[in-house]
Amino acid sequence: MKREKEIYRVTLIGGAGNVLLLVFKFVAGILGHSAAMVADAVHSLSDFLTDIVVLVFVGISARPQDETHDYGHGKYETVATLFIGLALVVAALGIIVSGAVKFAQWMGGAQLEAPAPLALWAALVSIAVKEILYRYTARKGRQLESAAMVANAWHHRSDALSSIGAAIGIGGAIVLGERWAVLDPLASIVVGAMLFKVAWELLQPSIGELTDSSLPHETETEIVDIIQSIPDVSEPHNLRTRRIGHRTAIEAHIRMDGRLSLQQAHDRASAIEQKLKERFGQETLVTLHMEPVK
Repeated sequence: MKREKEIYRVTLIGGAGNVLLLVFKFVAGILGHSAAMVADAVHSLSDFLTDIVVLVFVGISARPQDETHDYGHGKYETVATLFIGLALVVAALGIIVSGAVKFAQWMGGAQLEAPAPLALWAALVSIAVKEILYRYTARKGRQLESAAMVANAWHHRSDALSSIGAAIGIGGAIVLGERWAVLDPLASIVVGAMLFKVAWELLQPSIGELTDSSLPHETETEIVDIIQSIPDVSEPHNLRTRRIGHRTAIEAHIRMDGRLSLQQAHDRASAIEQKLKERFGQETLVTLHMEPVK
């Protein structure tokens, strides 16, 4: 449970930061007459909602195996990662569409209102806070091997990127005047495209895990090398690998001298299992089928 408690703690810290920022951004956007900052506040709101998703799904994924889930509930964490990726896609498309509409209005001769300095300060504060939260959450996510936390960290980074776009547009409009207020929607379109790329990079592994994709070829080669390092073990074949949340599942057929006693064969299989767990984590699921050398 230590892992889950640490995930809760990190996510709650990020959630508290998101609540403070979204309130600050909404106030700054309304008082500062900045549509970009209001949109950025909505982005922070989506961050807070994904924090809730992580808290709920990580709690479920920590449950042990039961009669209906022989391999545990680890994939609920993968589902959380998928939801976060989809939320990023929605946020990215919303930013792109909003920017495109404003740019079209400007092209049609509409005068976009220049924002006040308060909105610029809100964007700068958001950039600093969200970048700190990104680095902190990403580091903890890698340490805890939590894809959901790493995905949530990228949601922090996405908010920082959207705030950069808002800062460029707001700053440009303030410095250059209302005639250049179009910088805001143009910057938001670029940022939205960047967010979409990040979302796609997050969705790919989670979709792969939910469809039981194998581990990378390099990892499977390493597994074969570990198996073959045990004396009297040869010809590992029918290797099957996958991820179940933060756990790795490995299945393989191995060959041993048929003259070995059952105890000796068991000891060698146990040695393989221990080495694999030392490399991929103690919660790694290892299934070995032993065959006599022909």
